[in-house]
Parts: sequence; C-alpha cells; structure tokens
Amino acid sequence: MAKKRPQTKAGKQQLKDGEIPVVGAREPCPCGSGRRYKACHGRAAAQAVTELVHRPFEGLAGECDWVALRELVPAATVELTLKGGLPEGVPSVTLATVLPMAWPALRRDDGSVLLALQNDTSSGDLSRDLADTLQRALEVEPGTPVTARRVPADGPRLQDLLDPDAAFEPVVHSGFEFWVPDAENATPDVAASLERANAAAIPTVLLSGADAAYWCETPEKNHLRWVMPHPEEQLLDALARLHAAGTSSLGEDTRLVGSFRAHGLVVPVWDLPSSMGAEACEKPAVAFAERLATALASDAPLTAEERRARGGLTNRQVTLS
Repeated sequence: MAKKRPQTKAGKQQLKDGEIPVVGAREPCPCGSGRRYKACHGRAAAQAVTELVHRPFEGLAGECDWVALRELVPAATVELTLKGGLPEGVPSVTLATVLPMAWPALRRDDGSVLLALQNDTSSGDLSRDLADTLQRALEVEPGTPVTARRVPADGPRLQDLLDPDAAFEPVVHSGFEFWVPDAENATPDVAASLERANAAAIPTVLLSGADAAYWCETPEKNHLRWVMPHPEEQLLDALARLHAAGTSSLGEDTRLVGSFRAHGLVVPVWDLPSSMGAEACEKPAVAFAERLATALASDAPLTAEERRARGGLTNRQVTLS
C-alpha cells in the first residue's frame, strides 16, 4: 500500500501566502502542505517568472530611450535617480548598455554602481530582473561585480525604485572606456574585454532635435533608427499615409525601409547614404516629425494606395523582443 502523506499538525503555525520564500522546485513547500514547492506555491511563482511583459519600461521616464539602449545602441550611459535618494556610501548609480565580462552590475571601489541593460535575463519581466540586480548592487561590498540569479516573482520593478520625475538623458560613447576610471591600468581580463567591445561597436549618435532617434554608421550605408511612443496600429497607419504620399523619406537618396518591434514599441528605420552624417539628419528629422504629427492626427480611412503601403511596411517589420 502507498504510504499516506504526513498530515500537518493542527497546532503548527502556517505561513501566509505573502511570506512563502522561494526554494528548490523539488523541495517541500514551506507552507507546510506536504507537497513539493513546484506543485504548490511554486506554480504561481513560475507563471509570474515566465509571463512576458511586453512593455517592461512603460511608466519610466524616457521609455523610448530605454528601448534604444537595450536593443540598438552599443555604448551609452545614463545617470539614474532613485526614489528617496542614494543610500549612504553610494555616490552614483549609472545605467550602462553593457559591462565588462557581461556582468549584470558592478559596484566600483568608490561605491558607485553600474547597472548593465543588455544582459540576458531569467524572467519575462525585464524591469523586475533589472530592479533585482540594482538592489543587490547597492548592497554588495565596493569592488564587487553582481552575478545573475533567479529573480523572485514578487520582487520590485524599476518603476518602484526610480524617481519618475527625474530626467533620463543618455550619453552615447564612441567606446567603452567608461567601464573603468583608468583604462590603461585595467586588469588583463577587463582590458581584453574592452578591446573586443570597442572593435565591435557601431558608431552611433543620438540626434539632438528628435527624441530617441539614433543615427548609426555601417560599412555599406548609414541608418536612422527612431524609437517612437505611439500605439503601433496608429503609427503604421500614419507612416503608410506618408509613404503613399512620397513624404516618408528624410531627403534625397534616403528611404524608409521598415521597422523593428521592440518591448512594445515600434522603431522605424531609414537607409541613408554613406555621405549623410548625423548632423545632416537633424533638420530632415525635425521636418519629418512635423509631417508625422499631422498624419497621426488624421482619422480618415486609408486609401487603397495607403493600404498597400501599410502592407509593405508590415511585411518588412522585424520583432526584436
């Protein structure tokens, strides 16, 4: 005969749902049910961890730039402002696109914190993963990198830790020298990682006259990749109106070639001639933003030509995340 499952003693205090810690999947659930964690309170935790949050940066200042720095920009930093100010002994918190050795975060010798944005994450909520890494970086000893770990399903998100009223102002770098205060005296491992990263970085510039618009240089042609906050269907309609009217380009020999979909936002992409640098994009981008605003305000049904243009744009859309 199968053994009966031991019964929980009547006098044993039971943990409340909000107090259930995370344990190994095959270990007994801490609630005292007698079942394994994965078959008890671990079910909800596993679902929360794997459920994809399509717009993890929604509600943060600079959502479009968060997406750009996560998916498009090789080397950039942003000074972050925490709710309630910085903890004692932490002079600054800086978001970085990537860190040496693919560290999720690093607390420098002076106590300052660098938080990497482009690392792989363990759950479906990038905001929660980054918040967990940030919290741990604030608590480790100076001079310590933070490693990846499984994130608790009920942990805070970036929206809970960052000041929503603080400006989000990316600084785009030509290389990754911001990793270390003195690059010439870096350890061999960090120096090698720095050299590899600099060699692979695509020259990128943030336009000054358009929000979250990033020019980049590639061997064959240049590109403008512009993260936009508008709802996808409305934006695609507006781009189709401009494309059908022949006004979707940024000037001679430029072309709107499609878009990325990243973290719930759409990123239109233009091909540019190699001779067109970032500065030359400034005025055309401002003029395009004005045309786009007019197209977004229209609620007229799309014409047959506009529908064809929209279909072409949709067919050339690539999902990054």
